[in-house]
Amino acid sequence: MTETQVKVVRSLSGRVVSDKMDKTVSVLVERKVKHPLIGKVMSKSRKLHAHDEANECKEGDIVTITETRPISKRKAWVVSKVTRKAK
Repeated sequence: MTETQVKVVRSLSGRVVSDKMDKTVSVLVERKVKHPLIGKVMSKSRKLHAHDEANECKEGDIVTITETRPISKRKAWVVSKVTRKAK
């Protein structure tokens, strides 16, 4: 990379919906989008697998994940921090 290029690291926030895998959590990321024709605000979601090295995340936690190099076939995100623990 040259001096003028800046690497942009994507990060998303979501809720852990599954922690049954070893060192991997499934994170549900929701976002609000306005429908182009109707104008109604709709909720779109997707589930991403994220790497959790210490197995610290539990189901229901709110976490921040950042994009990284591919770790496995479906896992290219890593848990950067746990924002809020589940009750």
